[in-house]
Amino acid sequence: MKLIPGFLFCILLCSAADDWKIHDRRADELLLKDHKIAEAIKEFDVAIMLEPRLEPDHWRRGIALYYANRFDECKRQFELHQTMNPSDVENAVWHYLCVSKISSPAEARRIMIPIPQDDRVPMMQVDAMFRGTGTVEDMFKAAKSPDSMFYANLYAGLYYEAQGDAKKSLKYMDLAANKYFVNHYMGMVAKLHYKLRRK
Repeated sequence: MKLIPGFLFCILLCSAADDWKIHDRRADELLLKDHKIAEAIKEFDVAIMLEPRLEPDHWRRGIALYYANRFDECKRQFELHQTMNPSDVENAVWHYLCVSKISSPAEARRIMIPIPQDDRVPMMQVDAMFRGTGTVEDMFKAAKSPDSMFYANLYAGLYYEAQGDAKKSLKYMDLAANKYFVNHYMGMVAKLHYKLRRK
């Protein structure tokens, strides 16, 4: 066996260690730009296989699973993410969305992941809306900034989808994906959702 010079060995080793990042970035691109959900999940899975410690942090994979209608796996992904991110209302909401598809919104509300505090506006109002202790109107009253208006419309759209009201859901998702669009990950999720549901 030929010996590899030390610096070359390090380059090869570091390159192999970072391979998961290539698959992770590719998964995001497939999901958010190409809207190829099944292919994105495969890339997320390869990234996790190469770096298993990533799995609890992979809420993005959970979102992809939701749009692939793989709701049991989606539910598990958000339960796993909760172990490392216990104060994220969005995680509890996406878990709710998965459970509502598996059983019902009532069951999703019953077992909704508890969130002690999420300082982002209007996340605690989003949380209350899904728990049935607040309303859509309460959430919109709390939303003042462009970013908070984006989130209010995104989660109103998702809330009405869970309740089975496709018309209201699409109305709010249109606003999130277009009028109140914010150029970040969840903004791109709103565009994905709107494209998939308006067909």
